[in-house]
Formats: sequence, structure tokens, C-alpha cells
Amino acid sequence: MKLRKHQRVTGPAREALKAELKRRYASGESIRELSVATGRSYGFVHRLLEESGALLRPRGGARKVSVTT
Repeated sequence: MKLRKHQRVTGPAREALKAELKRRYASGESIRELSVATGRSYGFVHRLLEESGALLRPRGGARKVSVTT
């Protein structure tokens, strides 16, 4: 769902966007990827995910496992 820049998102449209973002985030997309896909800021996407009750992943993505000998 691509939105116009600075377009206000309220009511049912906001609820639908929250649900879509939550679903996509839960399936593995990053906040940054969702931000680019929707044309909205990182902060806006993060705020909607928080409002939707999504369980946010820690920063930094997957970490490499170091092997010690």
C-alpha cells in the first residue's frame, strides 16, 4: 500500500495499514523495508507497529555466531 507523501492516515485506513504492517513485519520484513514500501518514515512505521501491538524485534538483525577454539 503506497501512500502519498504527507497524506494523513486516519480511521479505517489507519487500522487497515496497521494490520498490514503488523502482518508483514511478523513475516520477516524490517521496519526500514516497510518504510520504503509505504513511502512513509521509519518513525511513522515504528509508531504504527507499536500501536498495533506487534512484538518488535531487537535492533541489528541476525548476529553471527562466533566460533571459539
